[in-house]
Amino acid sequence: MPWTTSDYPDSFKNLEPDVRNKAIEIANALLREGNDEGKAISIATAKAREYVHGDSADRTKYEAKARDEDWILMKEDGERAIFK
Repeated sequence: MPWTTSDYPDSFKNLEPDVRNKAIEIANALLREGNDEGKAISIATAKAREYVHGDSADRTKYEAKARDEDWILMKEDGERAIFK
């Protein structure tokens, strides 16, 4: 059964209305193509945010790396750890 603006997955409830509506549209298309619900929800959420807010290339990217016996968080191409 396709999702609507009044009946959608719980994970869509905290999305901005315009992002939610686009996510519903994308998720329904993915379901029609035979994708399972979990995959459709995940892809639709990411793609709807990208569609509404622009390309994600503008956002700062972070990466987690193992260092000795700890994990550190760094900006992509950064030299210092932000969090250990």
